[in-house]
Amino acid sequence: MPWPADTPPRAAYVAAPGFEAQLAEELARAGQPPPLWHGRLAMSEAPPIQAAWALECWTTPLLLPAPSVGGAADALRAIQRNWALLPGAHQGRAKLIEARLPVVKARPMAFPEPAPASHLGGWCLLSPDIILASPTKTSPFPNGEPGFIEDREGPPSRAYLKLWEGLTRWGQRPAAGDTCIDLGAAPGGWSWALAKLGARVTAVDKAPLAPSVMAMPEVTWQQDSAFALEPRPVDWLLSDVICYPPRLLALVRRWIAADAARHIMVTIKFQSGTDHDTAEAFAAISGGCLFHSAQNKHELTFAWTRPTDAS
Repeated sequence: MPWPADTPPRAAYVAAPGFEAQLAEELARAGQPPPLWHGRLAMSEAPPIQAAWALECWTTPLLLPAPSVGGAADALRAIQRNWALLPGAHQGRAKLIEARLPVVKARPMAFPEPAPASHLGGWCLLSPDIILASPTKTSPFPNGEPGFIEDREGPPSRAYLKLWEGLTRWGQRPAAGDTCIDLGAAPGGWSWALAKLGARVTAVDKAPLAPSVMAMPEVTWQQDSAFALEPRPVDWLLSDVICYPPRLLALVRRWIAADAARHIMVTIKFQSGTDHDTAEAFAAISGGCLFHSAQNKHELTFAWTRPTDAS
């Protein structure tokens, strides 16, 4: 069923490809009315809420007539300059409209380059002659998906991209000389990325790291279990360890209760089903934020800063 042509949605959420079901479940659990889906865009008649499983939320959706390619481009340009097209239905016509808009180059970022500060809206074609456009959205990246200049030689795995994206979205990162504990570190993708920032890393894992990471002067390997480690003062606690979400929640709560870490970033990895109860418990932690990044699979990223250290 198409969205009514006379009333715009009050919010629209962009899901990562393949994670539409998780977003729909999250919205339902939050008491939201069932959204109307247009590809991976969930359109809602309710005001926008914080949705962890959305890459971004379109917060001020508008319906614009698109009687012609030129008329559609004129309507978008009359609102603002910068727009990002969400690929989907009627893509041929949408590309013709996009070609008439000012070019927005989504160039890959060179980490630790900060997120773009320029204003960016999102749009798509609901039908050949109706545009859904939102001048404002919660992410500065096209469709909530940042891109990075990858390092294909240094890191031992691609997991570093997840950390890069998480820190960029969060707007915080370790500084040179900061102390970091990387739980479940092997083969060392996150430890490598932290060391490249100049941080001093204790990589905790029962398995050794890749030799190239083990040789980095900023990295020390501690052969131990992530869950046996007692909290101790550290600037950053990080974890991409594979474990059941409630176990990770207990670990994070223990470190926060001990007032040991200034910053925490962990990946919550779900098994066959999505543990929304535990995700909601993470989201309820004061000072934290929960999000699904483009590099995440069936997992969420939780980031937290000690309240006295929050900017």
